[in-house]
Amino acid sequence: MSIPANHPRRESLLIREKLVEGYKRNIVALEGLIAHGRGECFDYLLGEKTHGFALKAIRAAVAHLLLAKHPVISVNGNTAALVPREIVELAEVTGAKLEVNLFYRTREREEAIAKHLMEHGAREVLGVGDDASATIPELFSERRRVSPRGILIADVVFVPLEDGDRTEALRKMGKTVIAVDLNPLSRTARMASVTIVDNIVRAVPLMIKEAIQLKSMNRDKLEEIVRNYDNNRVLQEALETILERLRELSSSQLILQPY
Repeated sequence: MSIPANHPRRESLLIREKLVEGYKRNIVALEGLIAHGRGECFDYLLGEKTHGFALKAIRAAVAHLLLAKHPVISVNGNTAALVPREIVELAEVTGAKLEVNLFYRTREREEAIAKHLMEHGAREVLGVGDDASATIPELFSERRRVSPRGILIADVVFVPLEDGDRTEALRKMGKTVIAVDLNPLSRTARMASVTIVDNIVRAVPLMIKEAIQLKSMNRDKLEEIVRNYDNNRVLQEALETILERLRELSSSQLILQPY
């Protein structure tokens, strides 16, 4: 599909096209298209930009990844379709492993996602086929299946575009869980150790930049960043921003103008 350069919704439409293409390539589940639409609604409420509270979370998330002994980035279909090269670069910069983990799991989708990540520079992708031989306790969906070399032994897990059940289960296992979620009210957002309330296409490139900067920082300073971070406060700030934006729109003529 050709989208005019001056189309007011160009960026949003390009994201949708990536997901549709991902669906055609068996990377994205049909349900993933629905999930994206829900997130896009919250991005509207945020004004489709990265806010200060997201930057705080990004800084803490990167500090956690750099401090971790066994960091893992968990990749689902939407993540692979939207930011494949960026997620591979983030893994390289932070020393994290990449692992496929899917709610709607099939061997074909696992292999398609792993192949897609390899095409974008990944050297190894865990969680495909027999490698997903371990299980997460108290979790009964297909997401329970993980690699014994990856998520099972990870101390920090980055789970962009995640579901709440697995976030909670991973926290119960004593792991630090980092999430990207545009909905600050979701179970994932509330259960995660660090929640980046932002669009993944904006958040991951910013995480890469932050990681490059923080890599030169000594361990004590990284630990201080982690220690001073308050996820509940970040979620409160996200909600306050949404409320303030709605107040501004409802009290002006902007709401009556085409977006």
